[in-house]
Amino acid sequence: MSISPEASVEQNGVPARRRVGQWPAAERAVRLLPLVREATERLDLIVAGLDDDTIHQPSRLPGWSRAHVVTHLARNADALVNLLTWARTGVEHPMYASRADRDADIDEGADRLAQILREDLRAAGARFLVAATEQPERAWTATVAARMQGAISASEVPSMRLFELWVHLVDLGVDFTFDDVPAHHLEALVAGAVSPHSGRPDWPVMRLTAELPGDRTHTVDLTGGRGDDRTYELAGPAPDVVAWLTGRGDGTALRGDVPVLPAWG
Repeated sequence: MSISPEASVEQNGVPARRRVGQWPAAERAVRLLPLVREATERLDLIVAGLDDDTIHQPSRLPGWSRAHVVTHLARNADALVNLLTWARTGVEHPMYASRADRDADIDEGADRLAQILREDLRAAGARFLVAATEQPERAWTATVAARMQGAISASEVPSMRLFELWVHLVDLGVDFTFDDVPAHHLEALVAGAVSPHSGRPDWPVMRLTAELPGDRTHTVDLTGGRGDDRTYELAGPAPDVVAWLTGRGDGTALRGDVPVLPAWG
């Protein structure tokens, strides 16, 4: 599956170039940092309200408590700092030493007290924001390797962090849904939901239109390799599109013949 270079935002039904796509890589990354900071502050505020009992209750992710989700978000921040370091220095710094090490760190971290979990999350989020803010302009165009997407431009790292923050805030199961994501974050969130599936051979071919506030739309053509000889035409509110693409919604709010997607991740 690939993202069509013709993917566009439509204004009142008239196709136009994606605003983000018009920016150079460094500018695109830097423009997302205030959104990442805003999402980080929202997450920290919500996690600050979780005591030792509630933070160790089940999350919306099977087999994970809220403490697992919080620990994952902290370690994800550090993993993305590794990618920024790689881009800045030219020395390979993978996100994680291995999948097994990643999973072990999350499992071990989930046993900690709520106060330690909160402090870890705040510190890791701050480390990411400092590293991203201080990233030299030239480093944003470097190629690094993400865990799911493979080779990417370092300029995609802020978008990856923004996506992780909002999706896993929903996963905490604390009365926060994709409908609560600020309107000015939704376009980037839709792009983040699409990006990890680039190159997957098990996805269907589709034209997917996410409806954004202000009568705008974000339309993406996805070319999968599943070979079912049809193109699905789908549209719906951006929060529902993200929920469906990430396996956190059943797609019933979307218009069109909704295909069954392979498992997220």
